[in-house]
Formats: sequence, structure tokens, C-alpha cells
Amino acid sequence: MPNTSRDHLARRLNAVAEGDREALRDVYDLTSAKLFGVCLRILNDRVEAEDVLQDVYVTVWHKAGRFDAERASPITWLATIARNRAIDRLRALGPARAVASDLDAAEAVADETPDALAQLEASDEAARLKSCLEELEGRARSAILGAFFGGRTYDDLACEAGVPLGTMKSTIRRGLIRLKGCLGE
Repeated sequence: MPNTSRDHLARRLNAVAEGDREALRDVYDLTSAKLFGVCLRILNDRVEAEDVLQDVYVTVWHKAGRFDAERASPITWLATIARNRAIDRLRALGPARAVASDLDAAEAVADETPDALAQLEASDEAARLKSCLEELEGRARSAILGAFFGGRTYDDLACEAGVPLGTMKSTIRRGLIRLKGCLGE
């Protein structure tokens, strides 16, 4: 997302925080296709993804005041909300829905908009983030990329790696701490 679009979206989120309904419509128009893609990739169910997308914008309406352009780009902040809501819904639907093959099949869903990682790569922050990610141990780097840029659940990552869920959470947490330290330098 070019800086002008990024700045515009950040301004619109700030207007949403002030209760501007038209700004929420603008945010929706600018981001709904991308966020729907995030939800659909995780849930692999169009109806559930549509329902979660509605929840995402209700959350944006109530929490737009928490958006901080110094900490994250607007699309990253929004995609994180969408990812978390979709994962919460996936968990609520139960283990029968969280089959890894279903999640893998969702990768084939056409979504022409760039994903969060592609957008970061287009920005000045990309080189710094990439450098910091490369400093991480391979398992932590892979888990962080899978969870935060691939929309995968910690449980799915733990199953794939053949480790307990607690171990995967600890690996990701330690990796995020190192990443934060590196980015803060």
C-alpha cells in the first residue's frame, strides 16, 4: 500500500474513532476485499467468513481509537483483527472444522490483493523487518511467518512441527520478543 493510501486509511480510521460513520464506510470500501480474503483463507467457508467480516467492522467501529499509526500500518492492524476474529470463530466451530487439509485448501482461494507480507515488502519497513526475521532461529521465524502472515493457528503450527501447543506458543513468544528488540534498535 503506497504511503498516500496508507496515510489516507490512517486518517479515515482516526475519523472512525471520532464516530464518523462515513469514514467507516470508506474504511470498509478500501479494505473489505482484503479482509474477507483473510477470513476466507482461515475459515474456508464463505458464510462464516462473511459473518466474521461483519464482526471485524463492528470491532473497528468500537476500537478504532486504539489504532496507532506509529505501531502498525492501518492494513496490518485491520488484518490482525480479521485474523484473530477468524481464528476465534474457527475455534468456536470446534475441532471438526479445524482440519489442516481444509486450511490448506483455503490457500487456493483467489485473492488478487497483496497479502500483509507483500504490502510490507513494498514499504521501507520491509528491509528492516526482513533483516530482523533472518536473525531469528529458523523454527521461530517459520512459526511467526505462518501465524502472522499466513493466518495459521498456533495449534496447526504445533501439529505440523510435531511439538506440544505450549512449546509452539513459547517459541513464537520468544521469537516475537527478539523481533521486537531487533526492530526497536
